[in-house]
Amino acid sequence: MTTADETRDGVALTNLDQPLSDRDDATKRDLVDYLDAVHDRILAHLRGRPLSVIRVRPGQPPFMQKNLPRYTPDWVRRAPVWAEASHREISYALCDDRRTLLWFANQRAVEYHPTLATSADLHRPTHLVLDLDPPEGDGFRAAVGAALLVRQALADAGLAGAVKTSGAKGVHVFVPVTDEPTAEELAAATRALAVRAERLDPALATTAYIKEDRGGRVFVDATRAGGATVAAAYSPRLRPGMPVSFPVDWADLTAVTPADFTIRTAPALLADGDPWAALMPAPQSLPADLIAEGRTIPVARVQAMHEGKRRARARREAG
Repeated sequence: MTTADETRDGVALTNLDQPLSDRDDATKRDLVDYLDAVHDRILAHLRGRPLSVIRVRPGQPPFMQKNLPRYTPDWVRRAPVWAEASHREISYALCDDRRTLLWFANQRAVEYHPTLATSADLHRPTHLVLDLDPPEGDGFRAAVGAALLVRQALADAGLAGAVKTSGAKGVHVFVPVTDEPTAEELAAATRALAVRAERLDPALATTAYIKEDRGGRVFVDATRAGGATVAAAYSPRLRPGMPVSFPVDWADLTAVTPADFTIRTAPALLADGDPWAALMPAPQSLPADLIAEGRTIPVARVQAMHEGKRRARARREAG
């Protein structure tokens, strides 16, 4: 065993001193050490949820892994999920313990994207999520402004949420819900909240799914519903500086930047705490009028598909 290899919790860790990727000066050891330092916190938000990861290999483009590879150890828990798009069953991991997390880290899994529902009931998401996605460039301040619009829209509906940096350039707002609403009802309520936030300041926020229609505004993404995944709290992101998705108190949101929270700084900021759990409100019931309003709003992807076809047809006819 070389100095770049070691074993933790029965997991053989290899090539730890190699660069993690060509995007940053972090080593594989940096990733392993970070995930191990926060394992109890990140596991609390991965446990029981089918997991997709983004892996990176030197000299290769990053890729998302959903289906577990054949060489996965037998002790990694699995959740079989039928994928309608590919008409096959996918064997997702359930990252429930430190050993599994370390195994993923050794596989160079940098990003951790769990489902919004647990494997116990994949048709009942536990959270409503709005993803604030600013335009290209340094748009984090705009994303924060849009998040505050979402907070106001939630308050107007009698709801409350918690907020975290996405770890990239945006912001995630999570609203925990009771197990009463179906996935369809939750998706409808999410669309309604996005439109209400847009209505508060249409010069800042937009629900336009097609990028060319956003006009430099922040996209209030209501599509993180149903079987969607979202980067977990404390997940690293494959960006320069290795930022992590990090919880922020609403009162502090305007004073932070994504670069404040990285694999190097986050462990000390967390100390022994789990702010994502501490800041998360109790599960809430969704107002009936919110669901009803959302049902009148077209599903973004479907609407964009039809609009794309219409524009293509118009271009053909014009030519």
